[in-house]
Amino acid sequence: MIGGASPEIPGVRFGAVTRHGDARGSFRELWRASVLGPLGSDLTGTTDGTPGAFVQANLSVSAVGVLRGLHVHQRQLDYWIVSSGRAVVALVDVRPMLQGAPRPVVATAVLEADHSVVIPAGVAHGFLALDALEMLYLVTNEYDGTDELGFAWDDPSAAVPWPEEVFGRNGPILSERDQANPSLLDLVARLRGEARA
Repeated sequence: MIGGASPEIPGVRFGAVTRHGDARGSFRELWRASVLGPLGSDLTGTTDGTPGAFVQANLSVSAVGVLRGLHVHQRQLDYWIVSSGRAVVALVDVRPMLQGAPRPVVATAVLEADHSVVIPAGVAHGFLALDALEMLYLVTNEYDGTDELGFAWDDPSAAVPWPEEVFGRNGPILSERDQANPSLLDLVARLRGEARA
């Protein structure tokens, strides 16, 4: 299930789920608490020190060329599992910038059906659908809108190497929210200001 840690970004883990199939169809175990281990406040962003737990599950369905992100949460760990299709996943660790580093740490990977990734709080994330895509994700914070932050998918400070051949000269298909995201530097300045307040 959950595989190895990302050498680039602390707390990120890539993995795959095992598909058991026969003539009737298939079965996949997507998550087991004992395999993932404790969800400490360093991963979930909880401020009171209590361990986190998954409290909500979502299913995202995207057409080819849809790009979702880049989003970041301060109080939420995400666990993504690709149900069908393929996506380029981009992870941008903004935590070093909050401590004064000039640039974030960026990692990308292609996830296919049955691949997974654990994304800790403070790591921005987004994906570009290479095929018709269904992605299941479990989160440690119920949606209420107060922890929905982000920055522009094409911000030069992050320089995510998106495969442009998927979306061409017109750019990716974006939500209104993602079209209006601020720059990475503006987001970092805002977060630093909130930390001082």
